[in-house]
Amino acid sequence: MVTRDILSRITEFKAEVPTGSTIEERLTSAASTLLHWGLDSERIALMRLAVAEARRFPDLASTVGRTARDLSTDLGVRLLGELTQSDELRSLPAFAPERLTTTARFFLDLIAVPMLLRALFEVDLKTLDEEIDAHVARSVAFFLAACRHGSVS
Repeated sequence: MVTRDILSRITEFKAEVPTGSTIEERLTSAASTLLHWGLDSERIALMRLAVAEARRFPDLASTVGRTARDLSTDLGVRLLGELTQSDELRSLPAFAPERLTTTARFFLDLIAVPMLLRALFEVDLKTLDEEIDAHVARSVAFFLAACRHGSVS
């Protein structure tokens, strides 16, 4: 039941069309929406439960973790795929179709994972929620700078 609930919550996320006139603004908009939505108290409580029961139910924890990672990566690929329609991103090696899954995972690892880890341990999620937009803005700027100036091997 816990597995189904956590996974259905990930699949139900439907990002609004990212707002903004630049790629950075649109990525920031989408990532902020995702984090505000995903770090709500009910979702975090279920994740805490899955982690707490990992020793007793190792299959539950590994299934939830693996499937959540796969679903979130698919969500990231969809988002970045929509944004690569712009000429600026389309020309960058990191956004080539064969690299998009890896790029999406890097994006989510940079944007979502630090906040998710904090959410699992923070008692007051309201404080964390207030920090999301600043975290996302810094992380998106870093991510795009790396994609624009880094090489992909």
